[in-house]
Amino acid sequence: MNKCMIRRMNELDWDRVSEIYIQGLETNLSTFQTECPSYEEWNASHLEDCRLVAVIEDQVVGFAALAPTSKREVYRGVVEVSLYVDAGFKNCKIGTTLLKTLIVDSEKKGYWTLCSSIIAENVASIRVHERCGFRQVGYREKIAKDRFGRWRNTIVMEKRSNLV
Repeated sequence: MNKCMIRRMNELDWDRVSEIYIQGLETNLSTFQTECPSYEEWNASHLEDCRLVAVIEDQVVGFAALAPTSKREVYRGVVEVSLYVDAGFKNCKIGTTLLKTLIVDSEKKGYWTLCSSIIAENVASIRVHERCGFRQVGYREKIAKDRFGRWRNTIVMEKRSNLV
């Protein structure tokens, strides 16, 4: 496999990013959302900085982004991670590479806590987060229903900055 390059995401990446997001929806392991948002909706809910894509041979194969956890000023440094990898590139360390790069970028921007809420059965995502220094800080039982109406549990993970 050719080398994976990480670069800043731009609006032109949205077609591939949304395809990868839809793959995540279809697994029923990545999100409680039931449909892919428009670029405008997604853009409004995610921070402008710290949006990354993984690219192999000019094709976006994964993405990572941050969203605020609160509008309150005191929580401006606490953000939630979104991390998705194309199904054809699982087990290639792309998620780990994206997340490690996101951590470095987030610290440069002054974010002090990265949070992830991961559906409990998504063991691969939990392992990627652990490899990147996240720790489990909580377990939410029956926090939301999936797209089939079943109650699901989530693992809450966080990584605190050593720099900020």
